[in-house]
Amino acid sequence: MVINSKMITLLMAGMLYCITTIAQLTQNIRGTVTDQLLQTSIAGATVVITGTDKKVIADSLGNFRIPNVAAGTYTLLITHINYTDAVASNIVVNTGKQVVLTIAMETKVRAEKAVVVTAGSKKNRPLNDMSVVSARAFTVEETQKYAAAVNDPLRMVTGFAGVASADDGGNDIVIRGNAPTGLLWRMEGVDIPNPNHFSEAGGSGGGISILSSQTLANSDFITGAFAAEYGNALSGVFDLKLRKGNNEKNEYALQAGFLGLNAAAEGPLSASHKGSYLVNYRYSTLSLLNKMGLDLSQGATNFQDLSYNIYLPTKNKGIFTVFGFGGLSSDNQNIETDSSKWEMQDDRYAGKFIANTGATGITHTIPVDDQTTLKSALAFSYTANSYNEKYVESSKSIVDNYKDNYITKKILVSSTLNHKVNASNALRAGAYVNFIFFKYYKQSKENPNAPLLENINTSGNTQTVQAFVQWQYKPYNNLTFNVGMHYLALLYNNTGSAEPRASVKWDPDNKSSLAFGYGLHSQLQPLGVYFAKDLNGQSPNQYIDLTKAHHFVLSYSRLVGYKLRAKAEIYYQHLFDVPVTVDVNKTFSTLNIQNEFITDPLTNNGKGRNYGIELTLEKYLDNNLYYTVNGSFYQSKYTAADGIERNTRYNGNYLFNTVAGKEFPLSGQRKVLGINCKIIYAGGYRTTPIDLPASQQEGYTIYKEKEAFSLQNQAYFRPDCRISLKWNRQCLTSTLSLDIQNVINRKNIYNQKYDLLKGTTITNYQNGMIPILNYKVEW
Repeated sequence: MVINSKMITLLMAGMLYCITTIAQLTQNIRGTVTDQLLQTSIAGATVVITGTDKKVIADSLGNFRIPNVAAGTYTLLITHINYTDAVASNIVVNTGKQVVLTIAMETKVRAEKAVVVTAGSKKNRPLNDMSVVSARAFTVEETQKYAAAVNDPLRMVTGFAGVASADDGGNDIVIRGNAPTGLLWRMEGVDIPNPNHFSEAGGSGGGISILSSQTLANSDFITGAFAAEYGNALSGVFDLKLRKGNNEKNEYALQAGFLGLNAAAEGPLSASHKGSYLVNYRYSTLSLLNKMGLDLSQGATNFQDLSYNIYLPTKNKGIFTVFGFGGLSSDNQNIETDSSKWEMQDDRYAGKFIANTGATGITHTIPVDDQTTLKSALAFSYTANSYNEKYVESSKSIVDNYKDNYITKKILVSSTLNHKVNASNALRAGAYVNFIFFKYYKQSKENPNAPLLENINTSGNTQTVQAFVQWQYKPYNNLTFNVGMHYLALLYNNTGSAEPRASVKWDPDNKSSLAFGYGLHSQLQPLGVYFAKDLNGQSPNQYIDLTKAHHFVLSYSRLVGYKLRAKAEIYYQHLFDVPVTVDVNKTFSTLNIQNEFITDPLTNNGKGRNYGIELTLEKYLDNNLYYTVNGSFYQSKYTAADGIERNTRYNGNYLFNTVAGKEFPLSGQRKVLGINCKIIYAGGYRTTPIDLPASQQEGYTIYKEKEAFSLQNQAYFRPDCRISLKWNRQCLTSTLSLDIQNVINRKNIYNQKYDLLKGTTITNYQNGMIPILNYKVEW
């Protein structure tokens, strides 16, 4: 082989380039600046990395690029003569992937003589500009950084004020004392089914999220007095946005850990097209944790999921996106027939649980004119839940104890119009129609000694209709009014609700904000409830009405120091038309359930109320340190058919959260050590006393019905921690992390029940220490 001078020159140039780039450890920041209401591009915006001399101007399509940014964490300041300044905080630059951003700006009502932008003053501001109370944006960085969040948005938000986990075994959340069932899930403006593995019918959570932080963009989380576009929810809204894939280069990520394997890819669809793809796949099993001695499941527990987002811009026909997710999860417990191995009555039960869900959709966004955009969507979703439980009477006799099989398919058609009348006035209106196809079957026992009876056996279809309109008026840059109306109807039984919404927000100076919000909200019952059968084969719940609630929220926040914000919210929620049992001797209310299709005869004679105050002190990331300390003091009450007001199951009375983290750059930004912690201290949930003599006589748990939820479990305490080490190399970032949930292995109380084998009441406890080790590579 002949090596000429030209080849030597090229080799030396290549080596010099590699040495130079390795020393620099840089990456690009690029993105698009858009109008917050219309989502159209803004030309000519100035983008500056604060504290540096790096500054660029967005082009005619709103695109900007800042090359050769050293690895680290930055804040961007975006300015434009016709828009209020925008701040993008905590932009983490790693060498493994480009940073691609979409930054929205608000129209400036009138020019001001002087504008003072306080760094971090707009941190966590909702992406939806018509949400002004009980709402905040959460970032992908938070889901990846919070201790024991394991990239799950539901687990992450339990660090927010007023939000608690229903139990350690899943990610169902309790918001301001409301049952977990009151949550709405939305993705890309489309209502979606519960996107969690091991989810149960009628629930809003599960074991762990199907959605990956690899595909999520910054999104909104709302806990009260929602804007008019949100319906069919009582407690909270997850308004999820998906990230667009990198449309210039292919990028990849691989992750392996105790929860399984995860692979992600993104890149341009072609060299000549501005579109992109983004896809993530995960396969997981809990068998590794079980082998470590962590008894999280009695049998084989597996799950896998796929999520994707395809971005398809056109020259003259608008922007199309194709998005979706799907998850398969199962838990198969083996039946133990050897009576010598039975330690408690529960050991004689076993079954197979399957929960599969998915959704896919197409959105189309097109400008009607310079002041108007129209976004339409067509989506399909599928949910299937089944459980078949067996009971071992003896080593030679195994009988059915419970059976269900629920299949729900939906076709959603929606359209939303955004119109900017002028700088001070904006309108948003839309409609959603759900075509629902269902097939439900359930067999259960009224008590363990009763026969197995058929409770639900139906198939058919129905529709729901939602429509909304909202008007935003901004007479000044620091004063905003929102007024709107939402309508929700279930055509199966012609029940519906017209719901007024209103809010006002005033910023007296650049550090303070005062806001008030009101809304009437309603929610359908879980669909299977309408088809429950009584002993005569009739459907007593066919005409059950929607559950409704008035929300009132008063909010005040102030920047009390550099990147340090204090916030207080006072809220009152009055719930009415709540389904309760028709039997006045029973104290059941749907305000105490976590999931399931209730088959008892119900009536809308119940009510409830939640009220309290939430205090938050949040230090935004500065000098590689962040922390949030919040406290909630609240009451959660309900009234059942007997007219007596009682504590709800979820009335813990108080909740304190501390979330903090510190990063330690090592060797510049080549290595970064991260230490994050989370501490939860909360009042215990309520429980009903057990009538031990009656339970011993009947052989199963019998509660003192008239004393429902009169006892409170001991206080809940759980500290979590996360330790991570990140390596930045040229075009490669790798992260080794260890999340430990419940570091001190404290066994918090789950419930109490009577056990036939032991002949007395027993206490079941929640999970102890759970370590999750992960290694991720991005390039």
